[in-house]
Amino acid sequence: MSVPQPPAKPWGGRFSEGTDAFVEAFTASVGFDQRLYRQDIAGSIAHARMLARVGVLSAAECEQIVTGLDAIRAEIEAGRFEWSVALEDVHMNIEARLVARIGEAGKKLHTGRSRNDQVATDIRLYLREAIDALVGELDRLRGGLLDLAEREADTLMPGFTHLQVAQPVTFGHHLMAWHAMLVRDRERLHDCRRRVNVLPLGAAALAGTVYPLDRAYVAEQLGFAAISENSLDAVSDRDFAIEFAAVASLILMHLSRFSEELVLWSSAQFDFIALPDRFCTGSSIMPQKKNPDVPELVRGKTGRVYGNLVSLLTLMKAQPLAYNKDNQEDKEPLFDTVDTVAGCLRAFADMVPAIEVKRDNCRESARRGFATATDLADYLVRKGIAFRDAHEIVGKAVALGVREGRDLSLLSLAELQSFSPLIEADVYAVLTLEGSVAARRGYGGTAPEQVRAAIARARSVPN
Repeated sequence: MSVPQPPAKPWGGRFSEGTDAFVEAFTASVGFDQRLYRQDIAGSIAHARMLARVGVLSAAECEQIVTGLDAIRAEIEAGRFEWSVALEDVHMNIEARLVARIGEAGKKLHTGRSRNDQVATDIRLYLREAIDALVGELDRLRGGLLDLAEREADTLMPGFTHLQVAQPVTFGHHLMAWHAMLVRDRERLHDCRRRVNVLPLGAAALAGTVYPLDRAYVAEQLGFAAISENSLDAVSDRDFAIEFAAVASLILMHLSRFSEELVLWSSAQFDFIALPDRFCTGSSIMPQKKNPDVPELVRGKTGRVYGNLVSLLTLMKAQPLAYNKDNQEDKEPLFDTVDTVAGCLRAFADMVPAIEVKRDNCRESARRGFATATDLADYLVRKGIAFRDAHEIVGKAVALGVREGRDLSLLSLAELQSFSPLIEADVYAVLTLEGSVAARRGYGGTAPEQVRAAIARARSVPN
């Protein structure tokens, strides 16, 4: 009985012996780059049509190739395609299947290109789609934040510095700080996409090609806004992937900060919010537990994305021009980054609108922390006292409140006047939490009217 032979290597003519079995498995990328099949087929179809346009392929050959590639895509999506490690990567697996289906015409598809510019094109097509999907999820999260901020525009809570009560703010204002971070993330994704959206196909292996390729036609078919200017750079550039990983790291850093606050706020010690049950888990031993696993896991996944950024930077730091096999290692950290960020954004976009804010607890926490001390100092400044002197006066009043266990608003007028005779009965209007936040009505301030104005501005910006 004959033993099945492995497929012939497309580059095998130069070699006198077959590839070592371990080396074949070690160097293969098809286990992870097969997810690029849609992009690879789209790029090949555009390339085939261009080759027909410039006379390298006949119209009939082009039709055969396009029909064959469409059929291969259907096979892959139906789960009937057999991926071969011996064929190394997604490109050669699809090409070999194409030749098996249509014969000699399939062998002509690779004219005027290399796997070097082919994979660079595939990755850019993939990342462009991934960025668009991430922007969609990020916008969904932004919408949920805006809805929650509007519901809680009047809800009082303590604002913190050093995790100590600083001044009263509104819950809506705090949420709009998160929203501001996401707006910057969105801008960075769009800016990154602009540099992703450059066509490398036509650079071939590194020096360009002798065939009269119409790169502008390919760019138009594939929706690229620009064409790479230098063939060496086109096949070896992975800046766009590194830049994306950096943007992704910032997104996860922001989500990690959100997560930390959600974990704190949902604890018994803060008790500002309740997370929906469907985003939490219990304990195998402690029946009372409701663990904020989703925020905790997002916080943990941040380090994973940071690691992918460092991996990509390290991958590229010592590579001479042009393409090197090292670049095969770009895909797994890139794919993992896309998957991780997409999952985290989806979890937050689903969870945030369902957060229950415990308004009474938030207000009581602000009341307990002498949050209006700065308002008293500002009151004294308006009476003509220098701010540094006012700061000292209020500090002494706070010290009394700490000893007595009473907020400044609960000290008697006589007690307050013992620190400054300029304090009058109207002081209590500035010592209330409501008065404090209402007074901060400048652009970007925490006053409810400003929070609602900020929400309206955010909703009016076109996507």
